[in-house]
Amino acid sequence: MKWIIHRLQVTPELIGLRLDQYLANSSAGLSRTQAKKIIDLGGVHVNGRRVRSCSTAVLLGESVEVYIDQLPLEPYRIKEQDILFQDQFIIVLNKHALIDTQPTHARFKGTLFESLQWHLKDPFRPQKKAEIGMIQRLDRGTSGIIVFSIHPRAHKEMTRIFLEHEVKKDYLALVHGAPGSSQGEIRSFLARSRRENRVKSVEKGGKEAITRFHLVEKFANYSLLDVEILTGRSHQIRAHMAEQGCPLVGDQRYGGEDQISGIKILRPLLHASNLAFRHPVLNHDMVFSVPMPEDMQGSINMLKMRDL
Repeated sequence: MKWIIHRLQVTPELIGLRLDQYLANSSAGLSRTQAKKIIDLGGVHVNGRRVRSCSTAVLLGESVEVYIDQLPLEPYRIKEQDILFQDQFIIVLNKHALIDTQPTHARFKGTLFESLQWHLKDPFRPQKKAEIGMIQRLDRGTSGIIVFSIHPRAHKEMTRIFLEHEVKKDYLALVHGAPGSSQGEIRSFLARSRRENRVKSVEKGGKEAITRFHLVEKFANYSLLDVEILTGRSHQIRAHMAEQGCPLVGDQRYGGEDQISGIKILRPLLHASNLAFRHPVLNHDMVFSVPMPEDMQGSINMLKMRDL
């Protein structure tokens, strides 16, 4: 899903307008209602700085950038059913697909991080921000289990647990084709290519990435894999599977197609299904598992029906 970006400059006839009025009268083609919502989400930047106040007056020559990620303009909020576990030290969530983990140019409000701040807000001290440790990140399109530390006593140890790979992370991935064997391990060094805007394996440099997989179910031209990552590199599963000739369904950046039998796939079909680690403060084992969300299960059901 590509962003829409409008880059504007304030001209003399629009000087002094409120920011929402300015956008409604600009070439961005937004209604005032849309402008208000995008400003509130954090998708408008004036002179390179995010501005979330509709009443801010624009000045001559100011640059205004509007970032639209084409996701719902109503901000995501954590619901009770999204919480797998919470105590005073950590919180484990079942992340929805198409929710950004951390703030982007297009939005601050409604990201998982901001929603967690909102969820943890102290009603008696609403100005005090919760202390959140973001130990892991899931891509916008990835659904499933994610853990945050929410107390200073947990931050350092939780970070160590992930850095030293004392955590077991398993994913379900629906891919094109099938790997050369029913199970295997992929080791490489991954680096980001800015020119291609993606991660790839390189001979020199990069960071070590280790991915293990085994075949769960095979369909005509598709496979469901269980994937364990022993390292947590950005886009690790997406890059490694694409390099095996098996890109994730829906992952156009890495060569996957965005439809099955004419049905549009809105995201790479990757789901963080299992997570296991020791509690950073209480030191007991924590094991979590969540089923696939409806969109991914629906795609698999479609493949099963097609193969009958």
